[in-house]
Parts: sequence; structure tokens; C-alpha cells
Amino acid sequence: MRIDLHTHSSASDGTDTPADLVREAKAAGLDVVALTDHDATSGWAEAAAAADEVGITLVPGLEISTKFRHRGVHLLAYLPDPTHPPLVAALDRILAGRTERTPAIVDALRRHGIEITEDDVRREAGGSVAAGRPHVADALVRLGVSADRTEAFADLLNPGRPGYANRYAAPLEEVIPIVTAAGGVAVIAHPWGRSGGSVLDEEALAGLRDLGLAGLEVDHQDHDPAARATLRGIARDLDLLVTGSSDHHGLGKVDHDLGVNTTDPEQYERLLALAGSPAA
Repeated sequence: MRIDLHTHSSASDGTDTPADLVREAKAAGLDVVALTDHDATSGWAEAAAAADEVGITLVPGLEISTKFRHRGVHLLAYLPDPTHPPLVAALDRILAGRTERTPAIVDALRRHGIEITEDDVRREAGGSVAAGRPHVADALVRLGVSADRTEAFADLLNPGRPGYANRYAAPLEEVIPIVTAAGGVAVIAHPWGRSGGSVLDEEALAGLRDLGLAGLEVDHQDHDPAARATLRGIARDLDLLVTGSSDHHGLGKVDHDLGVNTTDPEQYERLLALAGSPAA
């Protein structure tokens, strides 16, 4: 059984519709795929219909923007109740922060001499629930400013670059219990990718486990073999489940092909048991 538990559609910053993403997952030989758009569950219904059509198991999820010790941390939430009021409130505030940041980014880029408008970004956002930095990057590519998303982020949109603007992200210590109360399973995405390793050491992860953290996404393209081995050992010591995934964004991210990393079936069964409900 091949299981990929972290993908994105055009409901957030992926380039495939939820239905097309599911069809591509089936074509890639996956048996199970999770849709984990950023801070949004709007793609679930379309993805579920496509999963029934092609015969693949869909795990509804999302990737929530949080902060921990002043660092950005992404939290994967699997199988939560999307109508749980505290979860709805948290996501609404996060999405508002995304929406409010776009004008600030556009203004910063224009001050840097780049002719870009909010309309340019909205066109790239399409069916996404909120425009974000990836959509700004896509607009920069379309305008001929950057060659691709990677270059746009590196040159203009990452922290410390001319087009960066901060935004609200919910405290991780508050979001984990909310996800758990909503019947979901909380797993930290690529914990040692980017700057996460500087704050997510074993002691910190033990404290987050006590708040309801269930697992770590160990097998991810942002983790080299040494990081994976160390994280796997921490997960074992803390009795956290281990997942693996592609973090697929369609054409929006290179080297993240569907199924490039997968989750062990035993770990997947453990995730389902923690959720207390079957996958869709």
C-alpha cells in the first residue's frame, strides 16, 4: 500500500484542482492520498467525489499556519471536524491574515520598482480561499520578473527580502489542542525543514506531545538522511507516529512528485485509530 499524506490543490497554493490532484495520485500508483491545503477545507468535497470515482482513499486534512517560539511551524491536521467552532475561528483569523498581507507585499514590491498589482495576484489565486505568497510568486513569473516560484521567493519574498511582509499565524500550543478537540490528528509538517530544527528539539516536542501532538512528518524532501534518522529516533522515544509524504504542489514545487515519500501502512492505521473515524 502506497500512502502520501501531504498534498496541495488550487484551493490553496497548488496548481491542480482537488479533483485533478486525486486523479493524478491514482495515476501515480497511490492507494491513499491526503489533501492538506493551507488553512482551508474547501477542496474536500470535490476531492472526495473524485476519489470515489477513481477508487482511491482520500484522507481529508489541512496544513495550519502556526508559530512556535517566534518561528513559523506548519501543523498537519488529519480528519478533524471542519465545523468545530474553535477550529473554524482559528482558521478564519489565519486566512484573514493571509488576505491582509497581500496588499503589503504588493506595496513593498512596487517600492522596489516592480510593476505588480493586487489584481495580478488575484488572477493567479484563482479558486484559492486566500491569496498568498505563492500566488504573488506566480504573478512575478507571469510578469517576467522571476523565472519560477523558487527564484521569486529567494530573491524577493522570503524573510529579509524586499517583498517580505509578516502575517498572523496562530500559536502552535493553542492549535494542537483545538485540532485534537475537533477529533483530528495533529502532526508537525517537515519539523526540521527551513528553520524548524532550531526550536523543535526533543524537549520542545515532548512538551507539544503533552498538549496532544500525535506525530512528526519525518520522510520529507526538506530532511536529509541524517535528519530523518534523528527524527525517527525522537518519534520512537516520544511514542509519536511517523509519516512520510511528497508535499506536492503540482507545478508549484519541483522535486515533490506524488509518492516521492510515503507513510508506512502501520503508521497510517495508527493515525486512523487516533482519529477515531475512518477515512473518506
